Amino acid sequence: MIDETRGKLIAAARKAFADKGFADAAMDELTAEAGLTRGALYHHFGDKKGLLAAVVALVDSEMAERAHQIVQQSGTDDPWEQLIAEGVAYTELALDPEIQRIVLRDGPAYLGDPSLWPSQNSCLQTTQAKLAGLIEAGVVKNVDPEAAARLINGAALNAALWVASSGQPKDVLPKAQQAFREMMSGLLKP
Repeated sequence: MIDETRGKLIAAARKAFADKGFADAAMDELTAEAGLTRGALYHHFGDKKGLLAAVVALVDSEMAERAHQIVQQSGTDDPWEQLIAEGVAYTELALDPEIQRIVLRDGPAYLGDPSLWPSQNSCLQTTQAKLAGLIEAGVVKNVDPEAAARLINGAALNAALWVASSGQPKDVLPKAQQAFREMMSGLLKP
């Protein structure tokens, strides 16, 4: 019952936040959409901002999973190329209007620094582990894996933020992706 209630609230909030934005989404409307009360929202999420954090975590995790799936479908089994492709795919997902509004605009505006979000930290740990393997294999220069992972994830996130907030996201995307690839090449061992 608890999971069902949380799920209903998250689904209704996701739709409301994507359609109207966080500021304009009315709590009474989204709880009515879920067939629940404001009290349920407060009980499970504390407040509207807590609900936004849950929706952002879900959508951001889905972004990471979608980027991973895109890499798997690309057919490359080279771990270095997979790491680059995942960052490139993450920036491409910034073209999705729901992702733009919820994760890349409202999330940072109302929840603060994305590098502190649990979903981003999960991606950071994955990137760090991949880099450690690439360093050990002699593919990547001997750099601190955590520092490099933070820079790589930060670059992909900021590229996605740039794409999402630009007036011409489809024009900005290839520029961001090319710069990301070039930046990544600096980590390769000669």
